[in-house]
Amino acid sequence: MKPFPSCSLLVSTYNWPEALEVTLNSVFDQSKLPDEIIICDDGSAASTKEVIDRLRKVDKVPVIHVWQPDEGFQLSRIRNKGLATASGAYILQIDGDIILHKHFVRDHLLQATRDHFYSGNRFYLSQAVSKEILDRRTWSIPFVPAFSKNVIRQLRVPALQKLFARYYHWEKEYQYILGSNLGFWREDIFRINGYDEAFEGWGSEDTEIAFRLINQGVKLNFIRFGAIQYHLYHKNANKDSSERNHAIALKSRENKSTWCQLGVDQYLPKDERKYLTATNS
Repeated sequence: MKPFPSCSLLVSTYNWPEALEVTLNSVFDQSKLPDEIIICDDGSAASTKEVIDRLRKVDKVPVIHVWQPDEGFQLSRIRNKGLATASGAYILQIDGDIILHKHFVRDHLLQATRDHFYSGNRFYLSQAVSKEILDRRTWSIPFVPAFSKNVIRQLRVPALQKLFARYYHWEKEYQYILGSNLGFWREDIFRINGYDEAFEGWGSEDTEIAFRLINQGVKLNFIRFGAIQYHLYHKNANKDSSERNHAIALKSRENKSTWCQLGVDQYLPKDERKYLTATNS
């Protein structure tokens, strides 16, 4: 088996410390731990920091808290700050309202291949199950046998992962990517200057960064029957910005863009900028 690359796990969060606690405990329980955990905090109150400070004392994995003031939904900005802090050769990106399957990190790192990036599986938990998990502070997920389009996403079959990752590709007309379950090489994401901070409010920043990676020649593959995360139920975010943001993403695809002007480079020291090639398009 090939050696695992060093890995930084980025966890995005905003003012839901109860969910973040469950998320982090599921990270600590991984069969293959990341080398560091970076909390990308988009302006949470002190209660989030209290959870992070308490949990970082009970695990050997370094937990780094990157915080910015609350200026509305600024996910692209805080992810860029997290990326600038990360030291791993490979980046895994999740949100702080999910629970990881025990082999989530291992599944991603087993697939990690140069010139590729990967999106994994998400299983949506019901409101009732999510409430029970948060009330009990558990990260043990019951199997849900009820038939639905969602049910297959909780199945882990290692023998099928490589096969599906090889043949299940990004489709030309596909216009959405699950940004809370992504794995990519640090140098690839730096080469396109990270997230575009022109995105403010909910929606499409992940799709847009996928377009620029693909335009740069990095292929997107999907991991199926592995890299599973379980999404805690919550009310939908305010989506007033979704149409504007989607239009920005489509423009990057149409223009074959590989660079954004307002990206991760503004947070990097000069010696780190060697990864960047400002090929504006």
